[in-house]
Parts: sequence; C-alpha cells; structure tokens
Amino acid sequence: MTASTGEATGGSVYEYIVRTKDLAKYYVMGGQEVRALDHVALDIRRGEYVSIMGPSGSGKSTLFNMIGGLDKPTKGTVFIDEVDMAQLSATELAWLRCRKIGYIFQTFNLIPVMTAIENVTLPMVFAGLSTDEALDKGAELLKVVGLGDRRDHKPTELSGGQQQRVAIARALANDPAIILADEPTGNLDLRTGKEIIALLKRMNEEKNVTIISATHDLKMIDVSDRVVWIRDGKIERIEERADIEVNVGVMEGEES
Repeated sequence: MTASTGEATGGSVYEYIVRTKDLAKYYVMGGQEVRALDHVALDIRRGEYVSIMGPSGSGKSTLFNMIGGLDKPTKGTVFIDEVDMAQLSATELAWLRCRKIGYIFQTFNLIPVMTAIENVTLPMVFAGLSTDEALDKGAELLKVVGLGDRRDHKPTELSGGQQQRVAIARALANDPAIILADEPTGNLDLRTGKEIIALLKRMNEEKNVTIISATHDLKMIDVSDRVVWIRDGKIERIEERADIEVNVGVMEGEES
C-alpha cells in the first residue's frame, strides 16, 4: 500500500494524514549527544485515534511537538496531508497550524483574563472570521463540550475539567483535521479524566477528526484505534486496540 491513495471529487484524499520519515531530534547536554528521537517512521490514518505512550523521557512529547510543527527535527521529515512541513515558510507553517491542527495541553493554556467564549474564539479571529461569526461558532462549540452555560466565566471560575473542555472547544475552533492532545488528563482526577477521554472519542467519531495523544494514561488505550509505544526515542512497537488486553479498573459505584 502506498502512503497516499485515491482521488475524490473536489480534490485528492490521502489515506495517511500524518507521515514521519526518518525523524530524529538530537540535543547536546553536558558534552554528550542525547537522541530524543531516533529515526522514527510513523504513518497515521485520517480519522484515526492514536495514543503515543512511553515512560518519561521516552520521546513521545518530542514526537508530538514535531508533528505539530512546534519544534524542528534535527533530520527527517513530517508530512501533513502530503505537505512537507520543512519546506514551509514561517507564514505558511503558521497558516497550517492555525487551520489544520488543534492543540490541547496538560496545563490547559487558557488565557486567564479572557472568558471561555473569548478563549474559544481567539483562533477564529486569527483565521479571519468576523466577530459575529466567531461568537456564534464559539457558543455552539461550548454547547458541544457541555459548557453552554459557562461562556462568560474566566478560567479561575472553572474547575480543571471545565477548563479542559474549554481547551477542547478551542482546539476545534477552526475545524482542524488533526487534534494533538499532550497529556490531556494529566492534571485531572480519575472521574474527570474519563469524562475528557470520552469527549475526545466522541469528537473523533462525530467530526472524523484525527486525534493524536501523547499520554501516560492507560485509560486512553480503550478509545484508541492504535497505540504507539515509544522508548529511548524509538518506536518499540505499534499495537491495534483489539490486540491489547489491559485492566485499568473501575471506580467505586461504577459498572465494569
């Protein structure tokens, strides 16, 4: 099978929305070379939910940053929809990140002085939507993530789970093809973490958005199509969900 397949009415449709080829990131620390990523090749299908897992320092966040265009590789290539990100100018890369990719972070990264609706609509402003269009769309997205009645609340007036829901709505602002979620449940309690995972899966299924999550959270396995295990900067193995058996337990009062 080739890396991209087929044509559809209105333009090309690629089977793989993300491809990395011979991807490497090296640092020099204390006079020694550290290989955060070491010749990683990974293809991710359109509409797929992929979890990147591994111990701290394994390279999963580095891979996440390379795919998202947040950092540049030492060598190798990242393709988004068959576009070589290394060949893009700063302006072109900013456009791709704004229009193609939504980001969700462990620490939420909401702007404290802005309300929920203002945080959600900010990427739309950068994308050129009018104020009225952005407000209408932002209000609808907050309803989608269950926060329609919290639109005028600032982050300090929201729980951790609510803040992450705002971050998910913001990530969906410009109808991205890809959502990158870096430890999206890392600062949440167990129950709230499960709610956020379920919400991400629902967005994946309803909007056909590709979700790539760098995570330690084993609960993420159950909603993933594939799990990519990283160790020492290399892909150790890639497993289909059906081939993984894991028992992450259930909470008290909850059916298994």
